[in-house]
Amino acid sequence: MKRVYKRLIILVSAASFLALIVYLLISYIPKPPAKEIEKARIALAKAFKSKADTYSAELYVEAKANFDSAMVNWQKENEKFIYFRKYDRVSWFARQSIIKSKQGIETSNLSSSSYKVKLKEKILKLNDLIEDINAYFNRYPLPSETRNAISMGKLNLKEAEIDYNKGQYIPANKKLNSAEDLLTSSYEKAYSDLEQYFTFYPQWKKWADLAIRESKKNQCYSILVDKLSRKCYVYLSGVKKYEFDCDLGRNWVGDKKKMGDKATPEGMYRIVNKYSGTKYNNALLLDYPNEEDRIRFNHEKAKGLIPKNARIGNGIEIHGSGGKGVDWTEGCIALDDDEMAVIFRIASVGTPVTIVGSMKNLQQILNR
Repeated sequence: MKRVYKRLIILVSAASFLALIVYLLISYIPKPPAKEIEKARIALAKAFKSKADTYSAELYVEAKANFDSAMVNWQKENEKFIYFRKYDRVSWFARQSIIKSKQGIETSNLSSSSYKVKLKEKILKLNDLIEDINAYFNRYPLPSETRNAISMGKLNLKEAEIDYNKGQYIPANKKLNSAEDLLTSSYEKAYSDLEQYFTFYPQWKKWADLAIRESKKNQCYSILVDKLSRKCYVYLSGVKKYEFDCDLGRNWVGDKKKMGDKATPEGMYRIVNKYSGTKYNNALLLDYPNEEDRIRFNHEKAKGLIPKNARIGNGIEIHGSGGKGVDWTEGCIALDDDEMAVIFRIASVGTPVTIVGSMKNLQQILNR
């Protein structure tokens, strides 16, 4: 009995010792930093989601490089004998990755917020530019390439706004840059042309002032057409009595140079005939070309500014069938039929008609 008991004690002791050995062997096995690696992976994913790769690229690159280094070192340690493994560097790289990811997220949030504000400011600025373009050049006969560039710029801006509202700021910025290039260059070209046109303003003002003075002096009607504003004013005794909208020739900017150029002439004219029941209902024929027009035409032809076989043109009228809101005539001034009936009734042969580019100077128009 004692022998059996003794053997049992020996077996229990041996088992306990073996268990202790196993425990010690297991407890001394280096534990891989799996939780730290997982935390680093999650932090890096959050950094990417916050667009740190775009708005905080340097920190994101550091975070990813540290994470990759942690994984490489983990793999190297796993290739060693189990008791020779050391995961200190793995843990260090993982912690550095977490730190850089968090910094990247914070910086990205600040940067993206600032970036978002800048994009919004650019969108507002370009929309203001489009308002100016529409206000000054909507009915201005710009070259087709300039008009096409404006249309493309507007399209790019609209697409950029859609991307911006979706939070897609990088593609939005690319489209905004394209829109800015197109719209700015187009506006500069158009504005330069407008400035050149307004070098004739002193002459326009002289004509307009003279027309109003003569109306007052002679106590008569006088018709004054402002091409830029598309207005036809009727003065009586120097006081504006009527104001009508009008349509012009399709190529109205500048003076009429020759037949077929679709330009509305500029100068001081008189009504030489009245017609009713015409193609455009009521019509008032002007004495274009007058003597001043013929002198200028012959001078420009002699200098080679217009073709030698060109003709001076004629048949410029103030007539009805207007009110379309577009410039469509061959050079005439078209009014709504009801408004044309008013002018037709009060005008007579000899009534002065003065046509100018603008009654306001360029600065007044821009300030408006």
